[in-house]
Amino acid sequence: MGKKSKKRNLPDNCAMALDRSVRSSSQKLNLVAESIRGMEASKALVQLEFSKKRIASDVKKVLQSAIANAENNHNLDIDKLVVSEAYVGKALVMKRFRPRARGRGGKILKPISNLTVIVKEENQEEV
Repeated sequence: MGKKSKKRNLPDNCAMALDRSVRSSSQKLNLVAESIRGMEASKALVQLEFSKKRIASDVKKVLQSAIANAENNHNLDIDKLVVSEAYVGKALVMKRFRPRARGRGGKILKPISNLTVIVKEENQEEV
């Protein structure tokens, strides 16, 4: 018994990795994801390695996972991989309160996001 396998919703020359529950706001995470969109995978890894943003290390892990998925699961050439899509979605928001003066409470929002990275193998024809 068991579940039937889902039909793959990506083309054959693509691979995907996603990270749920990234502890950062989607606005801050999107700044880093935007910096690697359309780049070659190797250059994107270097870009993330030397980025000053805290969340860049998490984005780098997801990109490395997408590259590994492309190589091991879909037999794609890792030298030809390009980051075709990197997008961010909102997840839940943890709400906390900090006691303030005169019996009031200050609201603290701790957002959580989802990150999806899709790499694509591009054939570069010699001209």
